[in-house]
Amino acid sequence: MTISLTQVDAFTDAAFGGNPAAVCALPEARPDRWMQQVAQEMNLSETAFFYPEGDGYRLRWFTPTVEVDLCGHATLATCHVLWSEGHLSNEQPAMFHTRSGVLTARRLGDWIELNFPANPSHPIAEPDGLAEALGATPQAVVENSLGYLVELESAAVVRDLRPDFVALGQFPVHGVIVTSRGEAPYDFVSRFFAPALGINEDPVTGAAHCCLGPYWREKLGKTTFLAHQSSTRGGIVKVQDEGDRIRLSGQAITVFKGDLLH
Repeated sequence: MTISLTQVDAFTDAAFGGNPAAVCALPEARPDRWMQQVAQEMNLSETAFFYPEGDGYRLRWFTPTVEVDLCGHATLATCHVLWSEGHLSNEQPAMFHTRSGVLTARRLGDWIELNFPANPSHPIAEPDGLAEALGATPQAVVENSLGYLVELESAAVVRDLRPDFVALGQFPVHGVIVTSRGEAPYDFVSRFFAPALGINEDPVTGAAHCCLGPYWREKLGKTTFLAHQSSTRGGIVKVQDEGDRIRLSGQAITVFKGDLLH
């Protein structure tokens, strides 16, 4: 039996930008071990698997090493596949049953809007060795379920950062978000490092923006943002903070499509 697999660049409107994700359309559930093996074979930051369930789809996300609770760019990529490959009409919203609860999405012209749970942070003392691992002096450090969120001095510092990934991987968190106020037209910029999950740097991270929205709402006193994740590939995310929910909007493009043979 062959199974459809599509590689999509998410949070970009041009191929080879944004964050690549593999999307596997399944007729029904497959064993966890098989999904993990496919994700390892694809060797992308995330591979998404979806199959019909109830009034929507079951959606799961795997890095090359582990299953994760939430992934924004692979959800965006999955939505792109659902609409571009005719699983849903352009007018139909997408509904997903996930480890993070029910997630919904809708198509808005060339953009896709995701409705995700907010992930607010709480202040912590700066962990020993964090500045040295990052190679930069934190202006503030907070923590959320994704990991540490570290504000740095400027967009240039964020962009030029060259962290020690081995050292970062020793901290007891899934990942480290670094951020600063942005340069026009962006309200803020960020990068996301997750060596503990087998991903030194994720190019564009939807889940991180569920943390960044509440953080910058408090800092800037606004609820709507245009954000840039300043990785090498780069990506643009529109963020709307609605309190307990975050609306993330991005674009996506198919890079290639094929079949899994095993």
